[in-house]
Amino acid sequence: MLALEAPLPRDRPGFLHRTPLVALAALAAAWAASVAALPDAGARVVGLAAAHGALLGTALAWTSGRGQRDRCAPLEAALLLGGAATAALLLPWGALAYAVLPAWLAWRRPAWLTSFASPAGPAVAGGVLFGLLLGAHLLVTGSLTLGYRVRAAAWPELVGWWAYDVGANVLAAEAFFRGALFERAHRRWSFAAAAALSTTASVARYLVDPLLPRSLEIAAGAAFYLVLLGAGNCWLLARTGSLVPPLAAASVFFCAYRLLAR
Repeated sequence: MLALEAPLPRDRPGFLHRTPLVALAALAAAWAASVAALPDAGARVVGLAAAHGALLGTALAWTSGRGQRDRCAPLEAALLLGGAATAALLLPWGALAYAVLPAWLAWRRPAWLTSFASPAGPAVAGGVLFGLLLGAHLLVTGSLTLGYRVRAAAWPELVGWWAYDVGANVLAAEAFFRGALFERAHRRWSFAAAAALSTTASVARYLVDPLLPRSLEIAAGAAFYLVLLGAGNCWLLARTGSLVPPLAAASVFFCAYRLLAR
């Protein structure tokens, strides 16, 4: 009788449950082969596609639960990113091809994307304001202490960077570090522990990025702002239940960051 009255215990899946390990290993192998066999430009394209494709594909696999189809998500994302990065490298306005990633996500409709159907206006405005304040502080600090200035020309290059950030960089980072990693950790632990894990992982991702200038003062400044951005975006996601405000905050911040030039 006691066995009948007690609730049936459920097996709790592990933290890395549904991680597409085979696809991630294939991307790592492709990147290693490109470093060994391709010129620097080609290896950078493959590395960009593999890194962002791994983040975006893993976020899809962790959140949508579509089984076999999700196991190939990193490869699908990497192929689209590789095509967009190649177009950005070869064509004057080729970076606009990064718009294929948001279109692909709209077609796949992951769980964290459903919030786009009914975005909360004040929450999105709060995300934009947060990113704007952080970006403005970065512009002022960078110009006063690190010798940077605001870009006054090279609009095709600037638009290319913005297209890369909105279509690939911010999208992949927020989808994985906030929409997947933070949400998965927050279901198990406290907000502080989940935010610390998410923020630490996202800062580490940017600090190893070869596009970041190799300078101790630049790395320290980047870590400072990325910690604030990551922690703030975790709070926005936990507060609103939507990934739209964190995406808005990060997009505005990185658009401000691209305005800086030596």
